[in-house]
Amino acid sequence: MQQNKVNSLIKWWVTPKLPYQDVYGLPLLKEKGVLSLINYRIIQWFSHPIKRRAARQYLRLLQHFTDIKVIGITGSVGKSTTSQMINSILKQNGSVVCTLPNVDSVYNIPNTILRCQPETKYLILEMSVEYPGEMDYYLWLAKPDIGVITNIYPTHTLFFKNEQGVLHEKSKLVKSLGVKDVAILNWNNNYLRTLIPLIKAKIIWFGGKGVRFESPVITKDYKYSYKLILGKNARYRSKIYLPLVGDQFAENSLAAAAVCNALGVDIKDIKRGLENFKQPEHRMKIIQGSGGALIVDDSYNNNPLAAMAALQSFNHIAGKKKKVVVFGDMLELGNLEEKYHIDLGKYLAKHNLDMLICVGKASKLTANSASVVMGETKVVSLETSSDVIPVLKKYNKKDYAILIKGSRSIGLDKIVPNFT
Repeated sequence: MQQNKVNSLIKWWVTPKLPYQDVYGLPLLKEKGVLSLINYRIIQWFSHPIKRRAARQYLRLLQHFTDIKVIGITGSVGKSTTSQMINSILKQNGSVVCTLPNVDSVYNIPNTILRCQPETKYLILEMSVEYPGEMDYYLWLAKPDIGVITNIYPTHTLFFKNEQGVLHEKSKLVKSLGVKDVAILNWNNNYLRTLIPLIKAKIIWFGGKGVRFESPVITKDYKYSYKLILGKNARYRSKIYLPLVGDQFAENSLAAAAVCNALGVDIKDIKRGLENFKQPEHRMKIIQGSGGALIVDDSYNNNPLAAMAALQSFNHIAGKKKKVVVFGDMLELGNLEEKYHIDLGKYLAKHNLDMLICVGKASKLTANSASVVMGETKVVSLETSSDVIPVLKKYNKKDYAILIKGSRSIGLDKIVPNFT
């Protein structure tokens, strides 16, 4: 069925802004049973259309009669981490409601809005887009006071074709803001600088300009220490000990700090909130393996930028230990899938790895590309995550560091308990 053949009554009922794929798709249910499919249909066609309208009207009432501040967050990577960091800071200053991690935003945002109470001071909404048009649906549901774009990189290019397509969709968030609103943007991302003439709101930058960090160091207890700088005045500077290792997480923390600073939060509370942030599962989590290996579990998701950032951090964490990388397929890259898997193979080969284990069909290209430099004896290509376990066991020793980089859909997160 083509989108232009969607019945107009159905389109009105599920809400007019919802993309075709979200109306007729069956995400994550291809291998589910009949009961799951029936339950999905009930949610999709009955309960959630009602929830969407209720959430939209309820939030409008809250924004009219209370001082609630709505923060919308999008970007190619780092959305969930940034959202939870903002939550960790703001909950010290009032009642906060935040979208739950690992839930599709199409359903997550209405449910989150309906969790608000009249006394809710801050509403944090992660606006993750997978298909063209989804941001229009989110903005139909909620009008943010602050819009954050963490970055623009090649993710979901199966549907957006390229980075320009990603930028076009995600930038709708900040383009929708009014003159009294605030846009928080990453100065280090060239795509985001092109938005300057298109934004009516006040722009606050983080990264290389504006809110930034200096002197990053990985501590002996695997924290990421840096100096947070909110402004030129010395009293707007503070030493931070972030409980996640990596420049990418420091960058997320800058976005969170910029949001909270714009809301008038004191730098001492920003420091406390960042340092008390609870590290999410499967995001550069450092674990001592049962056999003595140092294991870095980054199996939540995988894309070209995330893979390169994880490897850079892994090199620092591993130190003088022998290095093993388990690498899973990067999904939804469309016509760019072959290019990025080959490029990542070349990138991995430059980092003096003792073994590279590639998992999945697309990652065969990564293995072939890396083996040209590393040699065939140091690279193996496997079909499924379960095939990794017997191969990886021999490296669970104290003189090894192991990075597990993939996504939940590949199943690499499920192999971690076998080595801890």
